Amino acid sequence: MSIRSSRLAGAARAALLTALILPVATPVLAQAAGQDPEATGRTTQLDDIIVTGAPFGISAEASLIAVDVLDEEALVTAPSGTLGDVLSGLPGVRSTAFSPGASRPVIRGLAGPRVQVLTNGMGLIDASSLSPDHQVAADPGEAVRIEVLRGPQTLAFGGSAIGGVVNVIDGRIPEEAPLDGFDGRVTAQASSVDDGRSIGAGVTIGQGPWVMTFDGMDHRSRDYDIPVPAESRRQVEDEGEVYEDTGGTTVENSASHVRAFGTGLSYIADQGFLGVSVKRTESDYGVPGHAHEDHGGGATPPEEEEEVTIGLEQTRYDLRGEWRFVDAPVDRVRLSVGYADYTHTEFEGEEIGTVFTSEGLEGRLEVVMPRRGGWNAAYGVQGLSRDFDAAGDEAYVPPVAITELGVYTLHRYDRDDWGLEGGLRFDTRDLDSPVGGQRDFSNVSASAGAYFKPVDSLFLGLSLARNGRAPTEAELFAEGPHVATRAFEVGDGDLDSEKVTSIEATVHWEQGPWTADMHLFRADYDGFIDLRPTGAEEDGLPVFAYVQTDAEFHGLESKLDYRAWESGEDGLTLGLGYDYVRGDTDLGAPARIPPWALNARAELDLGPWTTRLSVRKVGDQDRVTDFELPTDGYTTADLYLGWSPDREQGLTLYVEGRNLTDEEVREHTSFLKDLTPLPGRNLRAGMAWRF
Repeated sequence: MSIRSSRLAGAARAALLTALILPVATPVLAQAAGQDPEATGRTTQLDDIIVTGAPFGISAEASLIAVDVLDEEALVTAPSGTLGDVLSGLPGVRSTAFSPGASRPVIRGLAGPRVQVLTNGMGLIDASSLSPDHQVAADPGEAVRIEVLRGPQTLAFGGSAIGGVVNVIDGRIPEEAPLDGFDGRVTAQASSVDDGRSIGAGVTIGQGPWVMTFDGMDHRSRDYDIPVPAESRRQVEDEGEVYEDTGGTTVENSASHVRAFGTGLSYIADQGFLGVSVKRTESDYGVPGHAHEDHGGGATPPEEEEEVTIGLEQTRYDLRGEWRFVDAPVDRVRLSVGYADYTHTEFEGEEIGTVFTSEGLEGRLEVVMPRRGGWNAAYGVQGLSRDFDAAGDEAYVPPVAITELGVYTLHRYDRDDWGLEGGLRFDTRDLDSPVGGQRDFSNVSASAGAYFKPVDSLFLGLSLARNGRAPTEAELFAEGPHVATRAFEVGDGDLDSEKVTSIEATVHWEQGPWTADMHLFRADYDGFIDLRPTGAEEDGLPVFAYVQTDAEFHGLESKLDYRAWESGEDGLTLGLGYDYVRGDTDLGAPARIPPWALNARAELDLGPWTTRLSVRKVGDQDRVTDFELPTDGYTTADLYLGWSPDREQGLTLYVEGRNLTDEEVREHTSFLKDLTPLPGRNLRAGMAWRF
């Protein structure tokens, strides 16, 4: 046995031993407190409980970390788009806005490998965190619920969650039978700005203990319209040319087509379930602002430039189950296993340019203890084996075999007016490349928090966390041109783990018609991994190298809602939201840090009608780094009108005007902000039918 295999085997034995012994020890120590009455009941209202990051489940109002949830009601009428675009605008969340086919969430100024995107609590096993032009292999059109956790306190998901977690829950593996043996949904919408068309459907059928699901979605759009020339005034003038506003135009090569379909089957018993599912995702999309360049001898003549398009394919298989116990030392055991085969192909015209593949298997086993004396506890072990490969002219990252193993425990103690929370995790990550060499990392992460409720209407919380993140394959081994970032990227095989110490203060307040939520945070990074220019040039591109430095991020997120009028189910709600983040490193400001944003909304429910006016103001961003231009702020307004004769289920018809003032919108978080602004004025209409 090799040294690597021996070390991984030893770590696996230690993780499994810990996961098996600790669950037995905890209830013995807590037995003196007696059985908590709450242990005999189970929460069944999923909408009130946050399931991501807390295996025993807690309500959003009792969370020490910042959480936002998009439930099925919000998702069925949400605009069609990729994950980053749909979530952008939530407090502290923006989008990489690379193209209509590729956008990832940006959380508190952090993106890429620092934001963990999950499907049903499991990793995607794709390559979307490698580059901003890589699409996430999970589409909001599949989801019945999306949970967004901001900040690094989510130990259940390891170092890749150092910035936050986005969990896309699709319900493909049923955990309970439908009430009448059958339910489903159908959605459809169209948009004017890109001639977009979307349709989706899902059905759940239960017969005895067996429950089966079928679902599918198809979204396609053409090149989208913008109110100004694609290239920004700032970039034109920076190049020494005279800017000419020729009016509205179209972003070329911005069309996209994504389709996904899957099925699941579960056996559901009184004490648990066991299910399997399979999903196929296929996507084709253009990369605007990118035409192929010959980096060996300069750019090809404009008439010979080939558009860059991308084809994505992934087949994914999942197994998930849970078994619940009665009057036992263990409350429930939950198992998840996922296997995926992913291919990302970049085409230069009709020719294949570069192919990225990712194939892997991930598993997670969680043991949740009975609630005793206000005490909740869970223990888990997680493992991943993934093979990454890239081939072609722009395969700037070599083949890498990645193995990860983690063991963790989470605890929470609740009293009537105060409580404590804590967690501990140990991770190993091994990267083995025939070109770049072999590196292995071990990290210990921990968190602790406390809350106090001086009155029933006020929740005050304070949490501390210390997390470690191992470098990615790109940060370690990159060596070559990366057209998506317009740089020749160079990794550093000697990088150490990135470590962050964070503190967050939380306030939840609800009094009469008023509801408020606020989060103040600060994160200090030791060995922050940053991509910085060297001043050199290679293959016609500026050379950027991964380096480590110290960094500090701090910010604020707040929401305030006022129920101005209420009569039965009718009412008028007014809301304000504000978020701000600032980042600093020893080498200067980090790139693509979003500016502040202020949101205002008024929502009126009157009989079957819902009307919502939203106004968003985003500030200028002039704190920039090298090779980055400042970005002007903008103000947008959206107006939504929906009709639903039954608010709980049934038919909803809606129409919405987005960016009504046809504003020029450039997101500072985007690599392409000075080449492709976001869409202009858009009218969309659709329907959602839940049955």
